[in-house]
Amino acid sequence: MVILFILFFYEIIWIAFFGQRTTKICLTLFWVFLVGEKNGFDYKMPSQKIETGHEDTVHDVAIDYYGKRIATASSDHSIKIIWVNNNTSQHLANLTGHQGPVWQVAWAHPKFGSLLASCSYDGRVIIWKEGNQNDWTQAHVFDDHKSSVNSIAWAPHELGLSLACGSSDGNISVFTARADGNWDTSRIDQAHPVGVTSVSWAPSTAPGALVGSGLLDPVQKLCSGGSCLEGLLVPNWKHTGCC
Repeated sequence: MVILFILFFYEIIWIAFFGQRTTKICLTLFWVFLVGEKNGFDYKMPSQKIETGHEDTVHDVAIDYYGKRIATASSDHSIKIIWVNNNTSQHLANLTGHQGPVWQVAWAHPKFGSLLASCSYDGRVIIWKEGNQNDWTQAHVFDDHKSSVNSIAWAPHELGLSLACGSSDGNISVFTARADGNWDTSRIDQAHPVGVTSVSWAPSTAPGALVGSGLLDPVQKLCSGGSCLEGLLVPNWKHTGCC
């Protein structure tokens, strides 16, 4: 009865100030909230614990495009590929190739195939490719950096297969695949003189492009974080550095 009285009271107030249509919307939301609380609805997503099998600290996890496989990066120098579904999980592969702790892993967009990138304290970036199911090989190894590679990020797929890497040597490298299977390399030297700790791409769609009438070129914009005295802006790369 108390709830009905409150609803009736709000009905009168809202009609007086905002009209019948607004009243229905507001009261519907209010009623859903009350019913949800009364019935104890739980809007939290269920959690699932997974035993990775790593022998040391796990620094990063990345779930693939379809939400079915998880890649983990660890100080034990290895990467695990784990299949997850509901409350079950299964170990699919153990990738070894780095000679130091693996800091990050990143899945490429599936339009380029089943590709996974990893970066490590050993200064290398490895592109892993799945051939047959659960059969992974090193498709390419980049050793351009002379210090730990701390962060990697694939560009939006509209820009092609392109990977940005940030290193403790202060530099950022961008590796872009060519049609012949080779890779082009671009560099942002001394983006953060004391070391790059993170890199991230902006969406490739320019603001307003979805509602605009003309066709706009994709935006290639990269953000980085690291240790430095001030932020850097490199116009040629549309790169913004943050400390």
